[in-house]
Amino acid sequence: PVTAVSRCCTEDIPLRDGRVIPKGFICLMSIYGTHHNPDLWPEPEVFNPLRFSQENSKGRSPSSFIPFSAGPRNCIGQSFAMAEMKVAVALTLSRFVLRRDNARPSPCREPELILRAEDGLWLLLEPLVGVA
Repeated sequence: PVTAVSRCCTEDIPLRDGRVIPKGFICLMSIYGTHHNPDLWPEPEVFNPLRFSQENSKGRSPSSFIPFSAGPRNCIGQSFAMAEMKVAVALTLSRFVLRRDNARPSPCREPELILRAEDGLWLLLEPLVGVA
């Protein structure tokens, strides 16, 4: 995922503290920072898919989770990427149990334009019993 995007303000943007970002300013928005903001996401470092349930999403802005950016300049490949990911995950998990390879060091973030793990994500795939 891309960690940040920049946008030129097309109108004055009032902030909660009373300051205003003037029209014409270029702003850098941290997608990574938004997704790890504890004011929006309790325990942001914990993997919890249920935080996206309808019940847990009540009152949360749709702009709190923007993996493909948002608005008129969001990623045109969003629908394809989500469909491709679901198929790949479903096919993998229907055939294998995935475990992190504890013989390798824990993953370290390499935050550049695209967020990656410094030396990759090392996994062990164990075939499910009785699955061809």
